[in-house]
Amino acid sequence: MVVLGVASVTPAFPLVMEALGVSAHQIGLVVTSFTIPGVVLTPVMGVLADRYGRKRTIVPSLILFGLAGFACGFARDFTLLLALRFLQGVGAAALGALNITIIGDLFSGTRRATALGLNASVLALAVAAYPILGGSLAYFGWFAPFFLPVLAVPLGLIVLTRLDNPEPTEHQKLGEYFLAIWAGIRNPQVLGLLLATMATFMIIYGPVLTYLPVYLNEVFNASSFSIGCIISAASLMTALVASQLGRLAARFSERRLFKVAFLVYAIACALLPHMDGLWWYILPIALFGLGQGLNLPSVQSLLTAYAPMEQRGAFMAVNGMALRLGQTIGPLVMGGLYAVFGMEGVFYGGSVVALVMFFSALVLVR
Repeated sequence: MVVLGVASVTPAFPLVMEALGVSAHQIGLVVTSFTIPGVVLTPVMGVLADRYGRKRTIVPSLILFGLAGFACGFARDFTLLLALRFLQGVGAAALGALNITIIGDLFSGTRRATALGLNASVLALAVAAYPILGGSLAYFGWFAPFFLPVLAVPLGLIVLTRLDNPEPTEHQKLGEYFLAIWAGIRNPQVLGLLLATMATFMIIYGPVLTYLPVYLNEVFNASSFSIGCIISAASLMTALVASQLGRLAARFSERRLFKVAFLVYAIACALLPHMDGLWWYILPIALFGLGQGLNLPSVQSLLTAYAPMEQRGAFMAVNGMALRLGQTIGPLVMGGLYAVFGMEGVFYGGSVVALVMFFSALVLVR
């Protein structure tokens, strides 16, 4: 469910543009309207999870995510679609942060790195499957992929009755709680990791998920199914690499792995405007997936180690806010670059973001 809200619908963007009469400049709002609530609400959800429990926060979130997402499939007006996506984003605000929080509660040390690597691998497989599934469903209409989130409703009931997770039992006074979180966030290494999360999702949700499908359709007349298959190459590579994170981290360190990942992102984005045929795009997209497998679980593992259980929900929620901020800014910034420089400006813009983050990480995360 963490990745379903975007990965399943982006292959249908060309059809949404045609059916609802929107431009390439506007289509990014389908992503942005979904991610904006998380920028504000993800920290709130983390605090609620620390103070009142993980299940009491995540179960209602799953149900709202599922029902609002299902309603998007019935929208026939772009404004209504954006409003329902916003409501769905309210439900999604807690999902990614609490997912990582619960894994951090259950594991420690090298087992945590391994578990987060496996978690990233599972998420990547979902990202690989959803574009193919969404692209296939889009043959029945642009709206069909939007029905998929209804699966979150029965999942919420399963979490409520079957998930056996620890819950925080000791609570600081509220003022002390927030001061402890603020002290942790001010750590330069933590700031560097939060910036890495934001930059990562600017790249994912800007050049790759929002504008690459439009580009492939315009230049190669690619179908939604073909676009989904190409994008899925990144996720398959991510799944393969992330599943080995425990071994890689033991040899090279998580700090080094996530820094290298941003160099890989820069190369992958720079290659995107230079492929000669549709299926050649599997190569830079797979390279991008390699960077994802090195980056995401490494950053998550480093961050979870900084916070005790009683503060971990809020701490990871701040990371979730950085994630949502990246998801929100990415399509907007790249949309501006598209308006001024065209599609090449979008892809080279992704490379610039990656290189800036690489040098920032060298300074902040040592």
